[in-house]
Amino acid sequence: MNDLEAAWRFLADTLGGIPDVVAIPLIALIVTAIAVAVALVLHRQLFALARRALRTQHPYLDSILIQMHGPLRLAFVLFALNVAAGVAPIGPPLGTVIAKVLQVAFIALLGWMAVTVANIGSGIYLYRFNIETDDNLLARKHVTQVRILRGALNTLIVVIASAAALMTFEQVRQVGVSLFASAGIAGIVAGLAARPMLSNLIAGLQLAITQPIRIDDAVIVEGEFGNIEEITSTYVVVRLWDWRRMIVPLTNFIEKPFQNWTREGSQLIGSVMFYLDHTTSVDGVRNKVKEIVSASNVWDRQVVAVQVTDCRDDCIELRILASASSAGKAFDLRCEIREKLLGYLQSEQPNALPRRRQQLVERPAVTVHGLDGGGRREQRANFTQ
Repeated sequence: MNDLEAAWRFLADTLGGIPDVVAIPLIALIVTAIAVAVALVLHRQLFALARRALRTQHPYLDSILIQMHGPLRLAFVLFALNVAAGVAPIGPPLGTVIAKVLQVAFIALLGWMAVTVANIGSGIYLYRFNIETDDNLLARKHVTQVRILRGALNTLIVVIASAAALMTFEQVRQVGVSLFASAGIAGIVAGLAARPMLSNLIAGLQLAITQPIRIDDAVIVEGEFGNIEEITSTYVVVRLWDWRRMIVPLTNFIEKPFQNWTREGSQLIGSVMFYLDHTTSVDGVRNKVKEIVSASNVWDRQVVAVQVTDCRDDCIELRILASASSAGKAFDLRCEIREKLLGYLQSEQPNALPRRRQQLVERPAVTVHGLDGGGRREQRANFTQ
């Protein structure tokens, strides 16, 4: 250490007439800047060599290395700052501050690396699941569980890292000790302040375990139809049919009722209602519906039915059922049935379209007697209905 101090003193003397109060911090700043620059260059070169070695033979390891780029660079910089702090001529006050900053930065690095490892592990686990297929129930189940648990784990890591960083300060540590010592009202206040975060965290764990919703589920929430696009630690993003996004708190899916059209599978049965005249040939309509769905490329070849579900005084109610492999295809199939069956009725059975009937009935003439200027007047009237 004496040799280093002598070297820094000699370097300060060579700067000429600059006072030591300015020269010593300037030398420390230059040494720190050189150390950080060397660390960044070294990290860049080693990272490029590692990618060149892994890119062709191990592409998956290369993707993991890319995700670790930020934490590794911060680790190189912290190591360089630690070395520079031990070598540069830094006095006790500034050295204490730098040591505290490096300690907090090291804790942040550990938290960042833990979050990155959790994301990499979840990505490796979900690599074999594909939710883009029609029969994706198992994939959606695993993707939903892993994403919710990963979000909860990341939140827990951030809270622990933040608490550890704050506990490095003596003032914060004293507040924590006093809080635990007076665990009455202060504990209640802290619990009430953390209630929204804890309720959402617990709701997220409930969703991960019970799974009333999954990623890409077709749901009806607040009267809107859409698909579950994202599940975070506090809210759910629902992609509506017209590409709008509805943000729904997690607790809504635990406390309020909603419709899930793909809870046990993606297949759905769509229904189409027609109100036709009593003279309609139901067999003709049934044959036409079978012809329409058989020619459709969105029908899954499972269910097709035509039934008269009601007979009223002015029309009959015809219900058409047809199945499809997903909610979107079921909607398209229903629209196709409506369009083509309406064209068939207009061209082949025009009398099948609903109409209102009225029958005019002639009644016997009625003679009305009255007085008109002292005489008798007779009027005949015919009333029809």
